Amino acid sequence: MILIRAAKDRGETRLDWLESHHSFSFADYQDPAHVDFGPLRVINEDHIAPGGGFRPHDHRDMEIITYMIDGALAHEDSMGNRFTIKAGEVQAMTAGLGISHSEVNASQTDPAHLLQIWLHPDREGYAPAYHQRAFGADEKYGRFCPIAAGPDMEGREDAVVIQGNAILYGAILGAGETLDYAPKPGRRIWVQGVAGDMAVNGTKLGASDGAGITDLAQLVFDSKKGC
Repeated sequence: MILIRAAKDRGETRLDWLESHHSFSFADYQDPAHVDFGPLRVINEDHIAPGGGFRPHDHRDMEIITYMIDGALAHEDSMGNRFTIKAGEVQAMTAGLGISHSEVNASQTDPAHLLQIWLHPDREGYAPAYHQRAFGADEKYGRFCPIAAGPDMEGREDAVVIQGNAILYGAILGAGETLDYAPKPGRRIWVQGVAGDMAVNGTKLGASDGAGITDLAQLVFDSKKGC
């Protein structure tokens, strides 16, 4: 089964410095039909104005992954980490017993565009942790490149570490190219478009569309325009 979460149907938050689109219930946007998908709790597509950002705030017992699409984000946290996350980089935080952090557009002139993804960990009470890595387009072109994964996940390669029974992939397809994926029995799959158009088993997805997939043994990803 493939259930489409169209970009136009997502919830949204608009502030003078933020345009955020919510695939699942988040903050003031609450939709009982879209609360989570297995351990997947949040997918927010954020556009942050120059100099804008999230001031220090707290998290606990959540895996938080930031996938930078364009621009750069300045990160600081209560563990003493101070890093800039640039386009093509992935950051993962284990909030665990508790962490405070801020995320601010690192530029005073250019907007920042990112996906922030939250996953429930496989248990509560992990020690807070931070990981960050760049993934070049060559690593993602024409393949499913693991970008974040639980430490025991098969095929995790050099993915940043998250605590849970989950693996996130990034992929780039050229026009007319296809990719096959065979989910293991019982696994849920969420597909999130970033740019371009594609089809999954013939079901069309545009930029920023998502899809929850269950009970399918074989998936074929086809891109007519590149994605």
